[in-house]
Amino acid sequence: MVGAENGGFACKCMRESILHSRFSLEKRKYRKNLRSFSIIPLLRWELSRRRSVAVGGRNRILSMDAREKSRSPLSVSSKQKRVPIFVMMPIDSFGIDTSGALKIRKIKALTISLKALKSAGVHGIAVEVWWGIVERSSPYAYNWSLYEELFRLISESGLKLHVELSFHSNTHLTSGGQGGVSLPLWILEIGRHNKDIYYRDRNGVTNDDYLTLGVDQHPLFCGRTALQCYEDFMFSFVNRFGALMGTLIEEMSVGLGPCGELRYPAHPFGDGRWRFPGIGEFQCYDKYMMEDLKMAAYQEGKPQWGNKGPCNAGCYNSFPSGVPFFEEGEDSFLSDFGHFFLEWYSSKLIHHADVILAKAANILEKYQANEQNTILLVAKIGIIYWWYHTVSHPAELTAGYYNTAVRDGYDPLASMLSRHRAALQISCFEMMDNEAPETYCCSPERLLQQIRTVSNKRIIHLTGRNSYERFDKAGLQQIHTNCYSPQAEAVRSFTYFRLNEKVFRVENWNNFVPFVRKMSTDL
Repeated sequence: MVGAENGGFACKCMRESILHSRFSLEKRKYRKNLRSFSIIPLLRWELSRRRSVAVGGRNRILSMDAREKSRSPLSVSSKQKRVPIFVMMPIDSFGIDTSGALKIRKIKALTISLKALKSAGVHGIAVEVWWGIVERSSPYAYNWSLYEELFRLISESGLKLHVELSFHSNTHLTSGGQGGVSLPLWILEIGRHNKDIYYRDRNGVTNDDYLTLGVDQHPLFCGRTALQCYEDFMFSFVNRFGALMGTLIEEMSVGLGPCGELRYPAHPFGDGRWRFPGIGEFQCYDKYMMEDLKMAAYQEGKPQWGNKGPCNAGCYNSFPSGVPFFEEGEDSFLSDFGHFFLEWYSSKLIHHADVILAKAANILEKYQANEQNTILLVAKIGIIYWWYHTVSHPAELTAGYYNTAVRDGYDPLASMLSRHRAALQISCFEMMDNEAPETYCCSPERLLQQIRTVSNKRIIHLTGRNSYERFDKAGLQQIHTNCYSPQAEAVRSFTYFRLNEKVFRVENWNNFVPFVRKMSTDL
């Protein structure tokens, strides 16, 4: 999920498992594949009784195959050899000057860094375009001046752009919550009076990194719904930078959740509630999500199911063993209620992305028509790789991915992306199973392979990124290996996470430059 500083649980977890432990594990012998239904009779029985219609209340999601409509999937191109490298901007790119105005920090050093990256063969720069900066003070008051200056600087360096429209906050990644970029100030003011605009856990603790998807359709934001706020921001961006779309700006990802990833904030490491390898907690207890759950349960003919989420699902730092909901008993994820709840919880997430990406695709449509200057629409998901080698995949379930030993939770997601011709960005490209703690049933490599297989099936492009810094040859080689799968098309691009002074240290630079050139050369 979250990477080194802002993006994926991978960094936090792997720092503990690699930097603090540095397991010298032998290459793991993979366990017998839990997806062999014959070894789990109960699960095979459970599959046979599944209903074909997933439950999602008003936003009910049918079998994704059944919902495939007019938009044809991406055409399969010949196997791509060259993988362009984007480098993510530093986490502290922006600061506030003595007058209180936002500015680009260390602009001279940044200019030198950009030119060095260009000379090394880097293709472009990935830039987070923050909602909390552009529409900071009041609704509809978009100030693009900071990004006009930054984009001009990048263009003059001869680099291309991947822009990330970021509707989340990253203040939890900074010391004491100071610094970083919050949600817009006027959103925070609304949140002071109505904390239910944020995700809540079962204890009522809120997370103000991203608006709950429960407010997608509620006009709580100066007369606008959350979806309208996101759409207006995208329109404003394209109106301002339309001349750069498809030329300087080659890729645009749209934030869909915490750290820009389509997921629930089930593993909040920033405030100390969660630590790796905890299973996390379901995040559906704001009043708007609970109202939707009640309606979904009523439509299912089981109103008693709408009162709350699973009460036997443990806590943030539980392990799956001994947690009834994530085992195989009658009150587990295999039960009728378990299936209902997980379908509802995951389908709400997919519907959230479906609506936002439909709006984004519509806005970008005129740029897609120009084959020479096309722009790639991208969505990000988290890679929740711990407890992957268990039957229930509990850490994935709490994050909103209904992926278990008997259900492919990434197929409906990939199917949705294919309708919008959107690529999928996934992290953890630097991770190896033999570096992860075997005790916690981790498998970043198997999870990446599962997602790659689904993406191939649904004919959607993949883009990749690392989750924490790797400058060593083994880590960079693993990235290269994951970018060039022999079973599928190479990834469309790779984003290195992220630019800082460590990149330019002699030993690191001497490994990084050959890596970039190897990725940028046809094999």
